[in-house]
Amino acid sequence: MNKISPRQLYFFLACVMPVGKLLVLPTLLARYAKCDLLFPVLVSYLIQAGVVFSVLLASSKRESLYDLLKNTFGRVASIVILIILSIFFFYAALLPLLEQRLFVQSVFYDTLPSLAAFAPFFLFSVYLCAKPLSSQGRVWDILGPLFLTGLAGILVLSAASMDVGALLPVGGGGIGGLLKGFSVATGWFFDGAILLMLLGRIDYQKGTAWKGTLFYLAGGIAVLAFLAVFYAVFQDMAATQYFAIAKTSKYFSGITVLGRIDYVFIYLLSLVMAFWCTVPLQAGIDCYLQPFGRERHLATVLSVAVNALFLVLLYLLNNRFGEVMRFITGPAFWIFPAFCILLPPFSLLLRRNHGRA
Repeated sequence: MNKISPRQLYFFLACVMPVGKLLVLPTLLARYAKCDLLFPVLVSYLIQAGVVFSVLLASSKRESLYDLLKNTFGRVASIVILIILSIFFFYAALLPLLEQRLFVQSVFYDTLPSLAAFAPFFLFSVYLCAKPLSSQGRVWDILGPLFLTGLAGILVLSAASMDVGALLPVGGGGIGGLLKGFSVATGWFFDGAILLMLLGRIDYQKGTAWKGTLFYLAGGIAVLAFLAVFYAVFQDMAATQYFAIAKTSKYFSGITVLGRIDYVFIYLLSLVMAFWCTVPLQAGIDCYLQPFGRERHLATVLSVAVNALFLVLLYLLNNRFGEVMRFITGPAFWIFPAFCILLPPFSLLLRRNHGRA
C-alpha cells in the first residue's frame, strides 16, 4: 500500500486544498459579507483546523477508516457508513466540477461548446480515480511549488491595483452578512472529511498532527491574502467578478507592454485545480474499494462509471450552475457541517485492532 510521507501531506494541506476556494467563493463572500469577507473564511478555517487535527491524530492508529469502523461496529455497519460517506463525497464533488468547467470555458476556451472544452478532463479523472488517493503523494510534491509560484505571481501583479481601505470599516457588512457568508463558505470546506480516506495511509510520525494543522492554517493564510487582494482591487464590484484568480492581475500596468503574462500563473493554479477536482471523486470511489478490496478491474470499472455519471450530470446541468450553487449553499448547506465538522472528530473514538503492534 502506498504511504504518504509527512512532507507530501503538508503540501496537500497547505497548497492543494486551498486552490478550490479561489474561483467562485470570493465572489459569493463579497456579495454577502462585503468588506468583511475575510471573517467567514477565517472562522471556517479555524473550525476545520480542529477537525484536521483530530483526523490526523486518529491516523496515529495506523489503520484505514474501514478497519477502524469494522473494529468498532462490525463489517455490515461499516460498509453502510462508507456507502453513506461516498454519497456525500460525490455530492461534494459536484460544485467544484461545475465551477471548474465554467472557469475553463470562460477563461481558456470561450469559443468552444462548454462540454467539448471540459469533457477531456474526465479522461484524466478516470485514470486518477482508478488509483488510490494515497498514490498522489508524489504529485503533491510537484503541485506544492506550482501553487506557491502561481499564487505569489497573481498577488504580486495585483498589488499595484489595491486599495486596502476598501476592507474598512470592520463590521461594515453587518452580522447578517457574516452569518450568510459563513453558511455559504461551508460548501467549500470539506477538507477534514477528505482526510478520513487517508487514514492508515499516512506515514504518521511524532508531531504529524499538529504540524499538519499548522500547514493547513498556512494554506488558509494564503486564501485570506488572496481574498483581501481581490476585494481591495474590485471593492463594490467584487460581487460580480466570478473566477477571481483570472481577474485581479489583469490590471497590472506592464501587461500593455508584456502581454498577459499573468496567464502563466493562472495556468499553474489551473493545473493544481485539475488534480484537486478529482480528490472527492477518488475519496468516494475509495469508500467502496476499502471493504471490497482494491482489485484493479473493480477500481477501473468504478472509475469509468462514476466519471461517466458526472459527465452526464454536467451536461444536464450545463446552464444551471446558479441553481445548483444556490441549493447547495442555501437550503442544503447543513449537509457540509454535518459531514465535515461533526462526523470526522468521531474517528478518534473508533477502536483499532488491539492485536496489532
